[in-house]
Amino acid sequence: MLTFPVEEWVGNAAAVLSGVWGAVTQRSAQSGYSRTAMYQHAERVVQAVANEQAGGMSYEELWAEHERLKAENEALWQVWSEVEELSECKHRELASAGSAMGLSLSQLVIVLAIVLPHRLVPSRATVGRWIQQSAQQSRGILEVLDRACQGLVLVLCLEEIFLHREPILMGVEPTSWAWLAGQRGPDRSGERWCEVIKPWPYLEHVIADGGQGLERGVKLANEARRQAQMPEGEVPVSITMGLDVFHTQREVERVLQRLWNRVEGQSEAAVTAEAKLEQAKRRGQDPRGVAGHAGRSWRKAERLFDEAVQAQEAVEQSKGALAWCDAAGHLYAREQAQEQLTEAIRQLQGDGWKKAKRLLSDARTLRHLDRLHEQLSSAIAEPMLRAALVHVWSLRRRLKQAEGDDRVLWSQLVAMACGLCGRLCPDWQAEYVKVDELLGQAVRASSAVEGVNSVVRMHQGRHRHVSQGMLDLKRLYWNCRAFEGGKRKGRSPYALLGLKLPTLDWWQLLQMDPQELEQKLLTQ
Repeated sequence: MLTFPVEEWVGNAAAVLSGVWGAVTQRSAQSGYSRTAMYQHAERVVQAVANEQAGGMSYEELWAEHERLKAENEALWQVWSEVEELSECKHRELASAGSAMGLSLSQLVIVLAIVLPHRLVPSRATVGRWIQQSAQQSRGILEVLDRACQGLVLVLCLEEIFLHREPILMGVEPTSWAWLAGQRGPDRSGERWCEVIKPWPYLEHVIADGGQGLERGVKLANEARRQAQMPEGEVPVSITMGLDVFHTQREVERVLQRLWNRVEGQSEAAVTAEAKLEQAKRRGQDPRGVAGHAGRSWRKAERLFDEAVQAQEAVEQSKGALAWCDAAGHLYAREQAQEQLTEAIRQLQGDGWKKAKRLLSDARTLRHLDRLHEQLSSAIAEPMLRAALVHVWSLRRRLKQAEGDDRVLWSQLVAMACGLCGRLCPDWQAEYVKVDELLGQAVRASSAVEGVNSVVRMHQGRHRHVSQGMLDLKRLYWNCRAFEGGKRKGRSPYALLGLKLPTLDWWQLLQMDPQELEQKLLTQ
């Protein structure tokens, strides 16, 4: 800040710059400044005028920039003073999140060494203790959250995966991809699966691969429900079980691919035999033996090719029968789909198709159609309107996938189907919302649990041992983390399931007391 008037500087500069003899001495006597100070004032005034004429930032702008930099500097010093106090908490969060994402302890130490000063980098043992503590905390939090989700879970996709020969019993809600069960071993018996299913009292339907232990687990859970004491007037709901279409189709495609590989191998053998025949003819050798071998090779290749083509048609027919709607866009009835499956099974010849035919013949394979028809009948009583609305839904789906001139055709079909719905019911749009919701959430395959399984397998590849606590920590992180793409983008599995949490930050959730969290959830 200036401690003297600006006018005095200007007066001193004027006396120096005037060039009049004795002006500096006279001004010095009047103002009380020394001659040296007056010459300095003149230089500064000249420099200030030159800077002003040259353009650039004004004094006010420079002062505002100075104040901004000063405030930023003070904020940085404040953060620096607090880094020692907050460092360990942030280090724990980074280590726990990295472990939940699948990083090993050694990888976590390397990451911490990149982002932290050398003196603050924790040891591998310290990081391990942090993660173990977070894993223990996650178990209590998950018990509270699982109880809060009980009324929201109606369908579960169940499957077991193996980590170092020990099974992990997995359960995922297919619509939200919420990971609701991750029980480590020691076996996959019916009793173990019953323990996984019991905590979900409102569960109505299970989608699984048809394992004997899992099937027995569903039966035990139904028996436990029947024996449990229910409030007066309530009837226990039996859990239905449908075979996973994903595993059925994968088995069918596996056998088909093996058959085509045989066709390719036999064709190459026939080509080789044909080449030997041509070589024998060129050399003037007796070609009868070679010709017979070549002929048999080609006949076998043709027979295998015909068998593969027939199997390919049967496989495509079975895939169509396992879909929701037929080629015309109408919802399959069980009888119609079963008849198509029976015809496809009849065309599959050979011992290699035994397992695939057994899966296709199982009554549970079409259980998804039974469940959907029951839900649609409860939502819309009129059969003709119900069928018309499903037809509109199927046509609109195909319209989204169509390109070019096909879009015009599908648009016309959609318009005609909507006109029919308008004649059947003036308020058909409101009824269509129900159909769209039911069909949008209908599930026939365990793609959800397969997606979560791939995440667990990635974890297995980086860890020698995956404990139950580690699974709990990973499950909590997965359910609180928002999806980065797809139709679920920006929302977490818990949010998609309908669970309202006091905070969306998984780390803050982990630090809460389980009793406090349960109280907040009950209040909400």
